[in-house]
Amino acid sequence: MGVAEPVVERETEEHVDVDHHKQQDEIKQTHKDLEKGEMGHDHQQQHFQPSMTTLNSRRYTNKISLFLFTLHFLVAVCLVFFLVFKGVQGLVQGGSARRKERRVIQYFLPQVEAASLLSITLAFSWQKAVRVWPHFMVQFILWSSFLMTLSAGILLICIQRPSTDGVGVVFILFAIGNGLYACWVTQRTKFCSRVFLKALEPVSKFHDINRPTYWMLGIGFVWMSIWILAVIGALNFYFPPLVIILLVLSLLWTAEVMRNVANLTISRVIALFYLRGMQSNTQFCFQRALSKNLGSACLGSLFVPTIEALRIVARGLNLLEGEDEFMFSCAHCCLKVMETIFRYGNGWAYVQIAAYGKGFVKASQDTWELFEKREMELIVDSDITTAICFLTGVCSGSICVIMVAAWTAAVHVTYTATISLLAFIVGYLMTRIAMALPHACVSCYYVCYAENPDNRLFDDTIPKRLDLIKSNRDVVVPTPRVPPRFRR
Repeated sequence: MGVAEPVVERETEEHVDVDHHKQQDEIKQTHKDLEKGEMGHDHQQQHFQPSMTTLNSRRYTNKISLFLFTLHFLVAVCLVFFLVFKGVQGLVQGGSARRKERRVIQYFLPQVEAASLLSITLAFSWQKAVRVWPHFMVQFILWSSFLMTLSAGILLICIQRPSTDGVGVVFILFAIGNGLYACWVTQRTKFCSRVFLKALEPVSKFHDINRPTYWMLGIGFVWMSIWILAVIGALNFYFPPLVIILLVLSLLWTAEVMRNVANLTISRVIALFYLRGMQSNTQFCFQRALSKNLGSACLGSLFVPTIEALRIVARGLNLLEGEDEFMFSCAHCCLKVMETIFRYGNGWAYVQIAAYGKGFVKASQDTWELFEKREMELIVDSDITTAICFLTGVCSGSICVIMVAAWTAAVHVTYTATISLLAFIVGYLMTRIAMALPHACVSCYYVCYAENPDNRLFDDTIPKRLDLIKSNRDVVVPTPRVPPRFRR
């Protein structure tokens, strides 16, 4: 026994040594895999090692949504190129079809292409301005969107055609609602400006963080240019209104997915900076958003705009709530639906999708639980960041409408209403893609604070706001919730 003991001890030591080397190799591999080039520049974070596997999830999320979007996009590409072919065929053929096609190209195409160029210029300008002058731009966006939408509506009505009158009335009604909203949120603009200012601070640490947005804008510009040619071809095809509506719906979903790809890329870069102090590789984050997280971007692109629309409806019904029993029942029902929807689907989920590779619904649930844990529901409910980004797109779309409506009314007034609507859609979508950067930064600021409020990268902006709300010294008008006495 005395001779055998050293052998056993030596074997045990060798086994422990092998396990230790394996563990070290695994850690090194995880470091290597985690963003393929990220470097830790801040060692103040705790529990770094156990979280690496979650940060480097290799699972594809929301595969059904990814399949549906891919199938839709393939069908859309085939339809677009078929309609472009029909347009070219109309030019080659003689007779009335050729004359109609040439007239459309002469009086329709230049205005819409000019709107595309103007929209991409405005998109870059808005994003840069928000990053440089956040305090000024919040107020400016609220009121300039009101003025531009109102101006576009008045201009369309002045053209004095039934089609332009109808579109003009819609713009004016929206402008009135926009003005009322701007008055309603006046007390929240100062806090929104401070959040923008603080949330955009990490952007300067990543010189290439805007590159995915540039790629999405470039791809979007090319696709919209081809899409416009398809719309022209649809005018000489069967059921033009139906075909054009389908093309518009496809474009809306595709552009929203492109925006959320940029959103996921930026969210991962900024979230890993907040949570782990990492200098991420933007290109690798972009590749991850285009592959593993693309399904979540596709699902969220359908779900989140619907949620925002229901949010507006809920607020409107809440304002109408009163003695009328029927309206009260509608408001009660809608608010209860809203409470459920916000738990299972919200725009804040993109941060956890990007950081941890979660599915859209799971990320939405976990994010909302974090907000409830930190008692931040009132803050995020009353946040106007999404509204500011939305109104920025509306402002760009209205500017495009003013340009093309005046131009088209001078050369071929019959096309004015159609071209104005297309110009608005193009201007709105391009700007929304560009505004993915500030939007993602603000989302990361809220969600990462909720996950680790003791992080020294955060200041006292959110705690002070919470203290003011709890002490009733700050007026907050949140997204309407179901009154406590009706929760059963």
